[in-house]
Amino acid sequence: MKWLLLFLLVGTANAQQFPSKPVRIITSAQGGLVELLPRTLAAKLHLASGQPWLVEPKLGAGGVIGAEYVMKSPPDGHTLFLGFTGVFSVLPALGAKLPFDVNKDFEPIVLLGTVPNILVVHPSVPANSVKELIALARAKPDLLSYASQGVGSSGHISAEQFKQIAGVQMLHVPYKGAGPAVQDLLGGQVSLMFDVVPLALANVKAGKVRALGVATAERVRVLPEVPTMAEAGVPGVEGGAWFGLYAPAGTPRAIIDWINREARKVFAEPEIRGRLEEQGVSLPTGTPEELRAFVAARTEAWARVAKVANIKLEN
Repeated sequence: MKWLLLFLLVGTANAQQFPSKPVRIITSAQGGLVELLPRTLAAKLHLASGQPWLVEPKLGAGGVIGAEYVMKSPPDGHTLFLGFTGVFSVLPALGAKLPFDVNKDFEPIVLLGTVPNILVVHPSVPANSVKELIALARAKPDLLSYASQGVGSSGHISAEQFKQIAGVQMLHVPYKGAGPAVQDLLGGQVSLMFDVVPLALANVKAGKVRALGVATAERVRVLPEVPTMAEAGVPGVEGGAWFGLYAPAGTPRAIIDWINREARKVFAEPEIRGRLEEQGVSLPTGTPEELRAFVAARTEAWARVAKVANIKLEN
């Protein structure tokens, strides 16, 4: 009992002293949600803590460099990592050799945001629903092609998951990034793709592409008329991008809980939540344990898809 009391007192003291200096949130890219989410959080936590919260990109190796840097940082909560789909889900699912273990070398803090994939087709494709698309693919298996943001991207895995569950064949056309993939979709060089909602939104509303289903459990606020893939008849197709905050392993639980609590307050603010949801972002937040379980489930599901589809990392 004395040891338990001492542990609780030490944890409380650590939380009261945190942060004692500027806090850095390391990211692996610049622009978009990778920058927007942590900067939104940093601005608010600067006010809440009285210490600067800085967003610092460390680019390279698809996020591995930034993650490794944080893993090796002191476990005192002052250096955090914005974990995301590619480095903490896709790479492990594809069996990449990483200099860290997501579950052993990091403490999950909070799931900041998720962005679902959305199945969009070029207007020339004679299908106005997922069921019609499946029927078309079965009748003409060599007709349809799908673009992806690259081999192993969430769009690639979602499309392969769709193929496996729906029992259809489509030609994969990988690109180096979302930009060229979308351009060829708009030009009709490819038939369809699984894009992320924020990037597809303007093209859907302009009628440049037709949205058939969102790869998430619930419909998205900005496109309420678009059914989920389950509602469209293909349950189990779920995917997209996610962004979560992590600390090095060994960071005191009291500090983890303080950041989690404050982050949940920030993203519960109506103005912030409304602004992000209008862009197609969901803000689940939740507990550290829920973040760990969410990532584990996504990684396991995508590993199964990758194995069946024989998806290999590009050299």
